[in-house]
Amino acid sequence: MEKIELMLLPYPENALEPVISKETISFHHGKHLATYVNNLNALLEGTPLAGKSLEEIVLKAEGGMLNNAGQILNHNMYFSQFTAKPQQAVPTGKLAEAISRDFGSFDAFKEEFQKKGATLFGSGWVWLSADKDGKLVITQETNAANPIQKGLKPLLTFDVWEHAYYLDYQNRRPDHLAALWQIVNWQVVESRYA
Repeated sequence: MEKIELMLLPYPENALEPVISKETISFHHGKHLATYVNNLNALLEGTPLAGKSLEEIVLKAEGGMLNNAGQILNHNMYFSQFTAKPQQAVPTGKLAEAISRDFGSFDAFKEEFQKKGATLFGSGWVWLSADKDGKLVITQETNAANPIQKGLKPLLTFDVWEHAYYLDYQNRRPDHLAALWQIVNWQVVESRYA
């Protein structure tokens, strides 16, 4: 059986400081995400979903298997969308056009995205996704849910589980959300939209 692997970070653990500290990355990636990977591999053993992609597992699994697979898929997208030195501060091309079309402006999009992240009750994720026609939507997903479960194509996500920000921002979730824009790798997000 092919096991689900813990993703390698595309940057050193300290690369996203001061927005996300080395300590937070170490716990978040090295402990939280690693635990989800180990749990999922144990749960998959001997089941029909063993050897399937994370996306397939998220769409077909239930209970603990779904929770662990969803968290791995979400975290893989989350960690891979950041960079220490973004080459651009805003999206360009077709994604920029879609943001202007569907939200009015990039600033209006950022404001709505941060608001939905700050107001999500409990733990979860705020997502920018595209529907089958390319229209952009912002959704709040609780716990380990992922927009693919709604037929959407996920593009960008901010993690609003406390373990994502508590060491650096304590209870100041809005400050954490506002800071994350500084490290978004828009080239990765644009490639997901293409």
